[in-house]
Amino acid sequence: MLESVQNRRNNLLGIGWMIASMAGFSIEDAFLKTVTQQVPVGQVLMMFGATGLCIFALMARRAGAQLFLPEVFTRLMLFRAVFEFFGRLFYILAIALTPMSSATAILQSAPLFVVLGARIFLREKVDAKIWLAIFVGLLGVMIILRPSAEDFTSMSLLAVVGTLGFVGRDLFSRAAPPTLTKEVLGFYGFTTMVIAGACFALWDGKPFVALQAQQFLMLSAALISGVFGYTALMIAMRTGSIGAVTPYRYSRLLFGISIGVLVFEERLDAPMLLGCAVVMGAGLFIGWQSQRRQRAQ
Repeated sequence: MLESVQNRRNNLLGIGWMIASMAGFSIEDAFLKTVTQQVPVGQVLMMFGATGLCIFALMARRAGAQLFLPEVFTRLMLFRAVFEFFGRLFYILAIALTPMSSATAILQSAPLFVVLGARIFLREKVDAKIWLAIFVGLLGVMIILRPSAEDFTSMSLLAVVGTLGFVGRDLFSRAAPPTLTKEVLGFYGFTTMVIAGACFALWDGKPFVALQAQQFLMLSAALISGVFGYTALMIAMRTGSIGAVTPYRYSRLLFGISIGVLVFEERLDAPMLLGCAVVMGAGLFIGWQSQRRQRAQ
């Protein structure tokens, strides 16, 4: 009984951190979308990542956490870094090159893939209803992408690849040993961002530019929002259960679309709204089923 009450409290706390995380990431996206219109993406990633890793290094030192533990150099952490690499790189490209509202909408499929990944990698049980919901949710993603539409381009897939990267990162964060604190995970996450930025800068070939005061302020605001969102996400994934916490990623849809419409004057059409509704409905159903199963145990 006491354990059940504690689990509910942990889930509520995890949900609160997840919503706060999504708000932070949406604000980060808005600033990054603006600054990448003027500064090369590779440069933004490198500067953003370098500053972020310094902040998390200071946070780790203050918390008394060691950065260079043996657990860092394991296969699990290597997989986490690979997923982080692709997630960060491709999602910022999606933010820079496609409408923020559509990139945010595609990102909402993450809970579906998290549950699927939890079944594959963490051996969590998935019944027939959950499999059906995952399939329906993926149809919702296809509605958002509209691959048969005339305006579909390969750019539309950037957010998909970025989303899959974030899903893998979150799953391996969940499986990371307790000795690797959120400060340590954040340090290596932003270190991976620097590597991703350097690789893309070499491939892109655009020369770096000197930041003006306004660009520097926007990048700083994005960094503060991103560090907060990253920290809150790590806390959420380690506090509540995956089934209870991940559905509340959909709060990012509200934040992201609102910013896209109000700030960037993006327009929403019927297929996108329908696709968002399908994806959100599938994800919420999965969360509801997961909580029912937990209460029955």
